[in-house]
Amino acid sequence: MFENQPKGLYALALANTGERFGYYTMLAVFALFLRANYGLDAGWAGEIYSDFLMLVYFLPIVGGWLADKFGFGRMVTIGILIMFAGYLLLSVPLGGDTLALVVMLAALVLIGLGTGLFKGNLQVMVGDLYNDPKYAGQRDSGFSIFYMAINIGALFAPTAAVKIMEWSQQNLGTSVNDSYHFAFAVACASLILSIAIYYIFRSTFRHVEGGTKKAGVQTEVEELSKEETKARIVALCLVFAVVIFFWMAFHQNGLSLTYFADEFTAKTSTGVESMAFDVWNLVAIIFIVYAGFSLFQSKTQKGKTISAVVILLAIGFLLWKYNVLSGEVAVSAPIFQQFNPFYVVALTPVSLAIFGSLSAKGKEPSAPRKIAYGMVVAGLAYCLMAVASFGLPMPQTAVGADGEPVAVHVADVTPQLLIYTYLILTFAELLLSPMGISFVSKVAPPKYKGLMMGGWFVATAIGNKLVGVGGYLWGNIPLWAVWSVFIALCIISAIFMFSIMKRLEKVC
Repeated sequence: MFENQPKGLYALALANTGERFGYYTMLAVFALFLRANYGLDAGWAGEIYSDFLMLVYFLPIVGGWLADKFGFGRMVTIGILIMFAGYLLLSVPLGGDTLALVVMLAALVLIGLGTGLFKGNLQVMVGDLYNDPKYAGQRDSGFSIFYMAINIGALFAPTAAVKIMEWSQQNLGTSVNDSYHFAFAVACASLILSIAIYYIFRSTFRHVEGGTKKAGVQTEVEELSKEETKARIVALCLVFAVVIFFWMAFHQNGLSLTYFADEFTAKTSTGVESMAFDVWNLVAIIFIVYAGFSLFQSKTQKGKTISAVVILLAIGFLLWKYNVLSGEVAVSAPIFQQFNPFYVVALTPVSLAIFGSLSAKGKEPSAPRKIAYGMVVAGLAYCLMAVASFGLPMPQTAVGADGEPVAVHVADVTPQLLIYTYLILTFAELLLSPMGISFVSKVAPPKYKGLMMGGWFVATAIGNKLVGVGGYLWGNIPLWAVWSVFIALCIISAIFMFSIMKRLEKVC
């Protein structure tokens, strides 16, 4: 899995891990913050949430266009600085009046612009590491590792958000609304770590930063015919059109699925189930998975022994944690967002092993086919939600002490429903997202790599804008019907993808 990968991959992946940790710490509580701090209803909170996601994923096309002219590395650095300013502004508690709302929106614009310069261009640099024939065959696995690193940051983000809020309330006497800003401040610290990693290990990837011309020497760009260039761009645009609906469904994790966690899911858990809500237990499971693969793949006895010891220590830790369990464990809505990144990290080696085995037999599906399968699997996740939601009441609101609408907790559905839903959605994500990014980096015409990677993010942006549909549906139609909308979109998209498969596979 980690063999024959360029050193620059790990440096760029770790730099991205820091940035994503801060982003997902903020995102874990953002929708709830909008409702609590400004008294917004589900629809308006969803509108701002989806508009922010759209901005974050639309602006990479601008960042890609600028990077094609001025270099990827330069845009990445500028992007981090702009993001830092945005998160710093968001960290200041200004209350819930109109001025506070305007400042918050300005902060979101800065974060979106900075992310637009940073995110896509970093991924183009990762892709360019594999232009070296020595690493060409490792492109898909490299992007899977890169994607796994992103989710390591995301794994700890919900716990960080919840714990820092609890700490500020208990030790500083802050109100619940003000404590949200401490979660946002975590992103500032994580960006400092990200930029430090980037510059400390810059020598391992400086050759793919672009934008440098020394002694009149320019980097050669592969020339394609107009017909081939057009065919590649059309194929990419068709894929972009499909993934819009995946992200529309997938990013309900921060909106309607979080609403469901807040209003319909049990607030406490006991026994083995409760262990899932301690991030360190999840980390122990990850150690068991990776050490297990190492145990069977290691070529030396020393490696096998170390792997066995790690497994035994991790199991021992889990047994100890189980033995000290007592009473109920509190379950907050944002904490459910740790399960998706946990599954990504834990299942990446499983995914690579499966596809590696299929590749050795000449049976590995193409990247477009994996994307189509991902759409089907995403539909299955919402099938589970739809079936489980039959018989549940409509979401309800009440008027709070300040006269603003407040969501009411109306049911105590087992937390396992969302845990399993996130598992299925993660299978879909692993089939679609890293493979899609890899597909773009491979197929994009060389002169338009930054622009085409930006196109991938524009598709994601449109999907994120449509995430707000979940907020408008919430409370206006039965829950099972809300989830059925996403089922239909995923299945229709998969059918379309299979119908154009030959055209897509022709350019791979």
